[in-house]
Amino acid sequence: MSAILESSELPAVFDGVKLAAVAAVLYVIVRCLNLKSPTAPPELIYQDSALARFLLKSCPLLTKEYIPPLIWGKSGHIQTALYGKMGRVRSPHPYGLRKYLTMPDGATATFDLFEPRSEHCTGEDVTMVICPGIANHSEKQYIRTFVDYAQKNGYRCAVLNHLGALPNIELTSPRMFTYGCTWEFGAMVNYIKKTYPQTQLVVVGFSLGGNIVCKYLGESQANQERVLCCVSVCQGYCAQRAQETFMQWDHCRRFYNFLMADNMKKIILSHR
Repeated sequence: MSAILESSELPAVFDGVKLAAVAAVLYVIVRCLNLKSPTAPPELIYQDSALARFLLKSCPLLTKEYIPPLIWGKSGHIQTALYGKMGRVRSPHPYGLRKYLTMPDGATATFDLFEPRSEHCTGEDVTMVICPGIANHSEKQYIRTFVDYAQKNGYRCAVLNHLGALPNIELTSPRMFTYGCTWEFGAMVNYIKKTYPQTQLVVVGFSLGGNIVCKYLGESQANQERVLCCVSVCQGYCAQRAQETFMQWDHCRRFYNFLMADNMKKIILSHR
């Protein structure tokens, strides 16, 4: 009788374990996909000025609620992985000319120059001087997409290739790009100013590039000449506080720290 009772209770125990496992998996999925996060319009912090009012009027998207794609759209991890590895369905391939600049210490800086494919809406000559993110260059998909859109809207684009980031360009001095060096970006801007004396500049920096362009503009009043505006996209404002954040395990932050460090190691070792 005892054997019969034990055998009749086992399926119930197994069913409980299965339900617990399913519940745990669903919890992980909901947590990873960030499905409980509510959608809301972005929080805007700005000083009331003519430029701010113009931007808000010209870009109504800034005040609208962002509705992400279903299921995976609220997860920054999935969005980063999909775009970082797969890119867009049809990623553009803008055609540009690579320029080489010899720096005072013997380093060879490179940037790619893309001419506009239409007239600017103002009829003026405007050049975007672009600084990509960490270890990035003009061949990255997000840069190609941005340049293609800018060209179609009448902008010339000059994109800095971070020193040492391009796999087919060898270093000619014992250094590569750093978090605070503005020498290569300044050399590119000076080239554009001399080659196109009539052009106005729009300075654009992505992530680490945002730090570099803001630092460049603040180093000297002369660096701000002919600059219409500066756009900093996803800039990290404090490297020390960011590093503390990347050492945390919450939201897999430490995993991203590992990926970025591994990428930097590969770049360094490729030039040894």
